[in-house]
Amino acid sequence: MLQSALTPPAADPKPVFTPSVVARINLSRQRMEVWVDGVQRHSWPVSTARKGYRTPVGTYQPERMHKRYFSRKYDNAPMPYAIFFHQGWAIHGTNDLGRLGRPASHGCVRLHPNNARALFAIVSQHGRANTRIVVSR
Repeated sequence: MLQSALTPPAADPKPVFTPSVVARINLSRQRMEVWVDGVQRHSWPVSTARKGYRTPVGTYQPERMHKRYFSRKYDNAPMPYAIFFHQGWAIHGTNDLGRLGRPASHGCVRLHPNNARALFAIVSQHGRANTRIVVSR
C-alpha cells in the first residue's frame, strides 16, 4: 500500500536515557550492587532502616554530596562520603561495621567507609545527573 502524500512520516522514537551509574539497593538482602556502563562493578553489604524506621523505596537521583557531613538530626553522627538521594536520606559510610548486612539505621543506607568512598568517587566521576539510585524491597 502506498503512503498518502498527506500522511506525515512516522516520528522517530524518543531516545531512552540510560544512566552510566546505577546503585541498586535491595532491602531484603541488605546489599548494594553498583553498575557502571551496564557492568556490575561492586556488590557490598549495607545496613538500612531498622524496625520503627524506613528507607524509602523508589528510583532517585543524587541531590547533593558531601565528603564530610555530620547528622543534624542524630547527635552530630558522622556521615562520611554522604550522597543524599531523597529529602534527608543518604548513602554514607559508617563505623558500625558489625551491623553491615542487617537493618540497623534510622533510614539511611550505611556502607563500609572504603565502599562509601569508592561509590562517592564513581558518582563524582560520572556526575549526579548520570547516576540513579534504585531502592527495592
